[in-house]
Amino acid sequence: MTPANNPAVEDRPAAVLRVRGVSKSFGGAAALKGVDLDLYPGEIHALMGMNGAGKSTLVQILSGIHQADGGTIEVDGHVQHGLTVRKARRLGIASVPQRRELAMGLTVAENVMLGDLPTRGRTVRWRTVRQEARRALHGLGIDIDVERTAGSLSVAEQTMVEVAREVRRGGRILILDEPTACLSAESADQIRALVRTLRDEGVAVVYISHYIDEVMAVADRLTVLRDGGVVRTARASEMDHVGLIRAMVGRDVVSTRPERPTPKDEVGISVRGLTHGRAIRDFTVDVRKGEIVAVLGPAGDAQSRLFDLLSGRQRPDHGQLQVEGRPVPFGRVPAALASRAPFYPPSRRPAKARIVVIDEVPQRPHVVYQVLFADRYLEGNVTNTLRQLTKRAKDLDEAAVTARRTAQEQRHTAELAAVTAAETKAADGEGIDPVLVAATLRTLLDGEDAIVVDETITHSRVVKRHMQTDAPDSYFYVQGGLGQGIAVALGVKLAAPQRPVVLTIGDGAFAYNPVIQSYDASKAYELPLLIVVFNNRVYKSMNLNHRRFYPDGAAAETGEWLGTDLHRLPRLAQFAEPFGMHTETVDTTDALVPALERALKAVAEGTTAVVDVLVTR
Repeated sequence: MTPANNPAVEDRPAAVLRVRGVSKSFGGAAALKGVDLDLYPGEIHALMGMNGAGKSTLVQILSGIHQADGGTIEVDGHVQHGLTVRKARRLGIASVPQRRELAMGLTVAENVMLGDLPTRGRTVRWRTVRQEARRALHGLGIDIDVERTAGSLSVAEQTMVEVAREVRRGGRILILDEPTACLSAESADQIRALVRTLRDEGVAVVYISHYIDEVMAVADRLTVLRDGGVVRTARASEMDHVGLIRAMVGRDVVSTRPERPTPKDEVGISVRGLTHGRAIRDFTVDVRKGEIVAVLGPAGDAQSRLFDLLSGRQRPDHGQLQVEGRPVPFGRVPAALASRAPFYPPSRRPAKARIVVIDEVPQRPHVVYQVLFADRYLEGNVTNTLRQLTKRAKDLDEAAVTARRTAQEQRHTAELAAVTAAETKAADGEGIDPVLVAATLRTLLDGEDAIVVDETITHSRVVKRHMQTDAPDSYFYVQGGLGQGIAVALGVKLAAPQRPVVLTIGDGAFAYNPVIQSYDASKAYELPLLIVVFNNRVYKSMNLNHRRFYPDGAAAETGEWLGTDLHRLPRLAQFAEPFGMHTETVDTTDALVPALERALKAVAEGTTAVVDVLVTR
């Protein structure tokens, strides 16, 4: 069935979605200007336009991410005011973004049923999960083993799983953003076949793609946006390639190939026999100065692996690399200059590497994530610092290196002795010292393969120093105490369901967290955590910042540090009691170990445990 003779277009029912005069501006710049759009059940409606035309803004408004400044949106003939993401989902508006949003460590079945796991009491009915997931996939003609992990799927299969999940959730207005980008021809055909199946099932599909041939083949109707406004809406059969491009650009486009400069004869980069497992075998290439060499292939054809090898993130099994005729050892000194995300996620640092951040402000806000895990932070001008490092590397003094290594070993030995001394002092002191809490947790978690998520501020050095979580992916620090800790811990537990997850958090940071919503999510999705509150009854970091930034301020004169005294807060553990969670409040050293043992037992049995420890400092 072709778009031209699709009965859904010839004999339309009432529009399921009607947009009239929608406008949106950001900081005075108009992103949308009076946009009209009608969408019908059983229709594939392509949304076309150049970058900046307004496609993404319109999709975000329909999905509830942004609110329109003006105009109306009707669903099933009813005007929708204050459309939010949750409300859009309830109305059946679903979006599958270009960047896949699956939990890669979970199975296909778990991803399809995410947020709607059938339970009996507090136990997930896993057989029903698999059955329901198979039904959702097979209903759309998708043949994927539901017990495979999402991370093992191809990009096309991941797209199919996301579509099936959204349809199962009630999605009847489905927005697909570049669903075939980076796919092979065969995989793209599979996605297009799925989209036609959705249309035949009565789903209204908004289809966004930069492949004009694909759009002309799959779409029933097209709407073209330019500079935030609709310039044309027509049936696909009534528009040709030239007319579509003219509508998008606003003028006739003559394809010309610019004259390319001739590369120099001198080879800049030479790769010989590069091999890494089964992904890359005997890769050889010469790149001359002034030359651009493209490495092509569909998604999954090891281009990213090649980048990792050449940039030093990974070491090959075999091969040679030369830069301007000089041999370069693989995986020794990779450099990422002016990079906002040198590796992602921040915890997934290159294997067996030492990371050094050089910047005038090493933790500057331009870094995508708040904490870039690195071994050393060098403050200074990047160019001059690299120049000095290079000079010193050339003038390497073996005796000096040996002396530095010996000194480092001595410092390490002294640090271990200091840790032991601090823990002995904490154990012998009055009251519960934070060092004692961290050391006790380390002992109780020994051999448990636990993951620590830390949102302490005043006690962050204590936690890291005495819990000694040095295994990969065993420690995540949540910067700033801005109320993200419980959510991060839940996300970690979702990604690593078999490993115990411990959240260490200060009482001030705890108060910033959306505690009630987080406890509800923990219970609803069966994500048990051990939450240990380092409670010194004072927002000490705020007090310190008062003194640091306003040394001559009113607080310094009066001694009244407003907003820092937390003695009046209710018992922090009691917030978890309405959810049936395990709670403990500990104020003596003798009670610390038994309380933490009971809490860990509760977590192992599937219940979140909150231990409020009243520390002395």
